[in-house]
Amino acid sequence: MTSINQTSGGGHRSVRVLAVCNQKGGVGKTTTTINLGTALAAIGEKVLIIDLDAQGNASTGLGIGQEQRHITTYDILASRASIAQAALPTLVPNLFIVPANSDLVGLEAELLGEQNRSFRMRDAIAALNANQRSRPNELPFNYVLIDCPPSLNVLTVNAMTAANSVLVPVQCEFFALEGISQLKQTIDGVRATLNPTLEIQGVVLTMHDVRAKLSDEVAAEVRNTFGSKVYATMIPRNVKIAEAPSHGKPILLYDFKSAGSQAYVQLASEIIERERRFLAA
Repeated sequence: MTSINQTSGGGHRSVRVLAVCNQKGGVGKTTTTINLGTALAAIGEKVLIIDLDAQGNASTGLGIGQEQRHITTYDILASRASIAQAALPTLVPNLFIVPANSDLVGLEAELLGEQNRSFRMRDAIAALNANQRSRPNELPFNYVLIDCPPSLNVLTVNAMTAANSVLVPVQCEFFALEGISQLKQTIDGVRATLNPTLEIQGVVLTMHDVRAKLSDEVAAEVRNTFGSKVYATMIPRNVKIAEAPSHGKPILLYDFKSAGSQAYVQLASEIIERERRFLAA
């Protein structure tokens, strides 16, 4: 079986796929996906976000209304459309999104019994790579960020099967590590059966409050658990980050000078550096 992550002939570098996962809700998955994608686009990368959550919050947070979601991730996973057909431009230059809506709710039942149900997203991204190779004059996507739902279901497994690596947001609050062992077991299971090259790209600490001793204690505990996998950059608890989605904008467009905005720029730089080391290895 050919991996979608290999570099093809002619010097074309296949897109790098990061799945943003944590089965706990409210940890900042969507916020991290949106703002990391924006920051990567701002430093010259062409980025595609795939909204894999039936709530469609990533789509809303990037200003994509329900009336614009004619082709969604449901259509991709149901093999009714391609990523190239579904991708929509956003307000951010070089940042695109495949939107989602509530149609995803019934997808797991529809795919029950389908032998390739865990490979639908991987195959769709393989087709995207092929499409990009056939259009050498167009700027290709460098990164695909998959915003996963807050559960370990067939959608999350599809994301992990398609991904090069997993990005795990962990909030600096009580019970932060609750369920992380289950997430690691799922990653190990996908690596063992579906995607042998899958790895944890990194763990990002979110909602850090410099005034709260608990935040520092949780951050220390997470760093003790994951070691060097934890990024140095911590995303602060910031009112501007919370306000931005209601305006359909990432924080970098809503308030570039805010602490939250600058943290995501720093996080993007860290991720790019890790990616460069990986590709050079």
